[in-house]
Amino acid sequence: MAKIGLATTWLDGCSGCHMSLLDIDELLIDLAGKVDLLFSPLVDRKTFPDHADVTLVEGAVSSENDVKNILTIRERSGILVSFGDCAITANVPAMRNRFPVDDVLRRGYLETADSFQSEPTAIPSKNVEASFSGIPHLCRMARPIHEFVPVDIVLPGCPPPPAAILYLVSELLAGRIPDMKNRTRFGA
Repeated sequence: MAKIGLATTWLDGCSGCHMSLLDIDELLIDLAGKVDLLFSPLVDRKTFPDHADVTLVEGAVSSENDVKNILTIRERSGILVSFGDCAITANVPAMRNRFPVDDVLRRGYLETADSFQSEPTAIPSKNVEASFSGIPHLCRMARPIHEFVPVDIVLPGCPPPPAAILYLVSELLAGRIPDMKNRTRFGA
């Protein structure tokens, strides 16, 4: 088996898919000798590499920053994997889709804020989002990654089980596109 350049990343998600990846446990040691981990929230690299053979993308596209990132990731990835239900359907991040962005920000950053935290200064009544300068500009809706870029493989699950992740990576290492039928399902 040839070594492959592997990247993992998340957009708008909970990191549960990455936790499931870590749940491969000691088999990660075997994988470490077969892949070059080029980019991941598990390592300290700050910019996506010029090329990755395989990229696992967790989470929905929910902000302008996510849109920019998924376009770059697709351009620089040989095989792009929608990693988990949020990447495939927008799942939990899409729960905010029925509310206006200003209402989501008001609820998340003002109404539920700890009373000991300082609130943003003046909050314009017409555009709450303008008050939150450190927060990426939210898209009107959270959407799955395939609505922005072509996806090569989908790995359902919330999160996908470790055995399915290991199977996927092992098949790719062997030079095969994995058949994920009956390996996992949505929500499990």
